[in-house]
Amino acid sequence: MALPLSVAIVCRNNAPTIGRTLDSVRGLASEIVAVDSGSTDDTIPMLEAAGARIIRSPWLGHVRTKQLALESCTQPWILSLDSDESVEPELARAIDAALTRNDPAVRGYELNRKIFYAGRFLQHTYQPEWRLRLVRRGAAAWGGLDPHDKLSLIEAPGAPASVSRLSGDLRHDSWTTIADHLAKQVGHARISAESLFKEGRRTNAARLVISTIGALFKQIVLRAAWRDGWRGIVAAGSAAAGTLMKHAILLERQNQAPD
Repeated sequence: MALPLSVAIVCRNNAPTIGRTLDSVRGLASEIVAVDSGSTDDTIPMLEAAGARIIRSPWLGHVRTKQLALESCTQPWILSLDSDESVEPELARAIDAALTRNDPAVRGYELNRKIFYAGRFLQHTYQPEWRLRLVRRGAAAWGGLDPHDKLSLIEAPGAPASVSRLSGDLRHDSWTTIADHLAKQVGHARISAESLFKEGRRTNAARLVISTIGALFKQIVLRAAWRDGWRGIVAAGSAAAGTLMKHAILLERQNQAPD
């Protein structure tokens, strides 16, 4: 039987990946809620075929759109997924066991997201990447700065703050080709730089260089991305490229003449 679980998804033209997302929660969730921001491909028909409740909304930014999806769910537990994420079988079993047990001391569960690229998982790059994604309804809210959203528990007097972790992987099909990934990095860097600028954050040439080298060092050395072969090297390089572009765009933005 389906669990007392809602799955919250935000999407727009995600037909290449959302099918796997929907298949991975079939029979697991009692409700799928999708906030769609203007899909023109097969995303909507795929959601309809899966029995999802579709909310059509203009894109409000990563944080606000995900919050809308979260608030639209009705089941006691909510699993928030990106449209390029899917639940692997071991994780599905762990979710089933956790919700069946329904430990009153636990308000949310972190899941380990793992990138799948060119036919295999990256076992070292970005690992581990624990993300709070499974929460009791009303216990959490989306925050952070676009595009780096973060789901966090809401502080409540007398409520337990316990977060536990589940075994298994949350598969992340973050890019189909290297060119696709780099293009996404440009978009994310632009959004991130603008968010930082609005928050009053500033950068400089030295920080650009140090942060870029630090991002590469973190993945290649600390995360041992090299053990994932060329896939890991590409992912590490793209992380460094994204950091460089973010600081470069922010540097340009803060040095532009006032409008």
